[in-house]
Amino acid sequence: MVERRSKFVGCIDIHNGQVKQIVGNTLSDESSTLKTNFVSTHDSAYYAELYKTNNVLNSHVIKLGPNCEEAAELALKTWPKKLQIGGGITADNASQWIEKGASKVIVTSYLFPSGKLDMQRLEALVQSVSKENLVIDLSCRRTQTGWVVAMDRWQRLTEFELNEQNIKELSKYCSEFLVHAADVEGLCQGIDEQLVQKLGEWCDIPVVYAGGARDASDLIKVNTLSHGKVDLTYGSSLDIFGGKVKFTEMVAMNNNEQY
Repeated sequence: MVERRSKFVGCIDIHNGQVKQIVGNTLSDESSTLKTNFVSTHDSAYYAELYKTNNVLNSHVIKLGPNCEEAAELALKTWPKKLQIGGGITADNASQWIEKGASKVIVTSYLFPSGKLDMQRLEALVQSVSKENLVIDLSCRRTQTGWVVAMDRWQRLTEFELNEQNIKELSKYCSEFLVHAADVEGLCQGIDEQLVQKLGEWCDIPVVYAGGARDASDLIKVNTLSHGKVDLTYGSSLDIFGGKVKFTEMVAMNNNEQY
């Protein structure tokens, strides 16, 4: 039996209709605070086609605020049933996004209406799209005692801590977790190694970590820390988003039996 290895996973972050790479902790309701690493001259379909051609599976499209619907739909049409969609997903619209071509829907803020996990909303989502089509986004910020889920474009901390007990309970309702480390997102200054290690220990279902990846060796590091259980998203550091990490190198690592 071949031991599982961590994979490179792609992203298409859409802000105000454009594909962008944004420093996570600057994303707020005030446009003056926004720090952007990269604004693409290509549309979302370009990146969807790139992931399709190179078979970069489980990649996600994230809508960061309003005016992103059209660009998101374009990406999904380009590679139907292969891309996940997140941003503003609720029990009312989740099934519509599956119908529009998403492989899975990604949900965060909707589950924490008052900063606390709402089990009724979670159960409604499962009823709407099924556990198999649901990804719970547990994007978080560091606190003195660990990590706490952050919502509303990572502006507000919830009361929900990332720990083994909470992870195990939520894994009954979804098929995958997505975890952005918001404090290091978009900085290209290294991953949160402790968080990656804990995710590998706590998660019995697939989990994708995002935040801080700066070179190809980070994929090897994530593989080691998580024993191959956690996949890694590269964003701002990739050359297709203006960075230095070669997209072709990451694809080659995905295809290599031993990197």
